[in-house]
Amino acid sequence: MTRRNTLLGWGFLLPNLAGFALLTMVPVVLLFYYAFTTWDIFGGAEWTGLDNARQLIHDAVFWTAMRNTLYYTVFHIPLTLVVSLGLALLLNKRLRAVAFFRTVAFFPYIASIVAVAQVWNMLFSPGYGPINAMLRAIGADHPPGWTTSADASMPAVILVGTWREMGYFMLIFLAGLQTVPGELYEAARVDGAGAWQRLRAVTLPCLRPTMFFVIVLLTVNSFKILDLILVMTNGGPGQSTLVLAQYVYRKGFEENQFGYASAVSVVLFLLCFLVTVVQFVVNRRREA
Repeated sequence: MTRRNTLLGWGFLLPNLAGFALLTMVPVVLLFYYAFTTWDIFGGAEWTGLDNARQLIHDAVFWTAMRNTLYYTVFHIPLTLVVSLGLALLLNKRLRAVAFFRTVAFFPYIASIVAVAQVWNMLFSPGYGPINAMLRAIGADHPPGWTTSADASMPAVILVGTWREMGYFMLIFLAGLQTVPGELYEAARVDGAGAWQRLRAVTLPCLRPTMFFVIVLLTVNSFKILDLILVMTNGGPGQSTLVLAQYVYRKGFEENQFGYASAVSVVLFLLCFLVTVVQFVVNRRREA
């Protein structure tokens, strides 16, 4: 009976493990190999050692993409964290039609990214967009050019990225809020704690595991941002919104430099890995 159960267990697990190994592990291993080669997809890859790494060090476009990726990450993570947590706290109360408002908040996450980008590009239009029209109405003589301006394009992308993802992370925070014991709130009220004190002393400490999970997801999502950039600004104006994932795409699929694109991908992978490890270490020390 035990052996039969073991075989049944492996029978359920093997298809998933085989798919993970074939579609994830093998491409990752090949990625590290091609990072040390020059390969244009036609013919075999030629081993070049650290040539791609040396080229990366002197590649100004790569460093521009690195700075833009860090720019997006540094602002997108805290902004999305605050907005999604605020929405979760607001929609965790007993309100009328709360299910409707939760659905509305989640809708941008499942909407077509192309449609989202087109709508926001019209809203951000410097000449006839409603956002600049409102800014002019309240006295702004020179409103920003948004996606047509090198200075304002990345803030515009960050705003849209936050708007698109806030509903998804709001649901995760809502699930975390259901695990906070009600007795803690009752005890805090008896001690005379106000709403802000209950948030700081009860809600946020109890949400720490959820918060850590959300930060890790947001970090990975921010580093590998691509689709929104492609359809909204395509890396422009100039290189003001060019990020590492798009640089990989350009080198690999537009210029057929798959060896060099693999080297950039390895840098992106190591960046995500190192930041995630640091977050795990910091979180473990706080819990100790």
